[in-house]
Order: sequence, then structure tokens, then C-alpha cells
Amino acid sequence: MMHELSIVSSVLEQLEELKKQHAGARFSKVGLRVGELAGVDVDCLRFGFECVVKDTEWAELALEIEEVARRQRCPGCKAEFQAENWATACPQCGEAATITIAGEELQIAYVEVED
Repeated sequence: MMHELSIVSSVLEQLEELKKQHAGARFSKVGLRVGELAGVDVDCLRFGFECVVKDTEWAELALEIEEVARRQRCPGCKAEFQAENWATACPQCGEAATITIAGEELQIAYVEVED
């Protein structure tokens, strides 16, 4: 839970910086993209967010989380596939050493602003 609270804190710090650049704007929603491999418990992140923003200027800010599945690319045949149950070998050609191309994300995807 501590990890998730530090993420919430970081997101709010970034929003504070954005707020300075957009004086008078009201932020209504923030969207986060969280990869399967990011090491984040999404339920804890949601709960932590609710606890941290309660009774603050961010209390009305909605949180939306897009969970990103792990995807791999084969360096040999170039196939892209979703890695399920940690199986990362290429289903097309059997290559064992594939490259992770999605699933490590932990970022703000968007912020909705009302003037």
C-alpha cells in the first residue's frame, strides 16, 4: 500500500504543476495507464487515491485506470502477442527470447479539464 500511496502523491504533484500552467481550470478526471508488470495493486491504488484526496481541493477529481496487459514481440518472425501466465515464447515460431513491448507502463494518460 505504501508504494501505491507514493504513486498517488506523485500524480497529485504532477497535477499541481499542470494547474499552475492552466490557471483557473478545474480538473475533473485523471486517467492512469498501469501495466501488468508495473508492480501496482490497482485496488490499493484506487483506495489510496480516495483516501488522499478526501477533504482536499482534489476531492471532486475522478480517477480512471486503464490496465495494460503484457505484450511481447518476437525478434525473429516479428509476431506480437499477449503474454499470458508468464508464457513469453513466441506462439508463431517458438522463439524463447521475445521483447516486452507493453505492460510496464505507469503514467498519466490524460487529464480532463473544465474551464
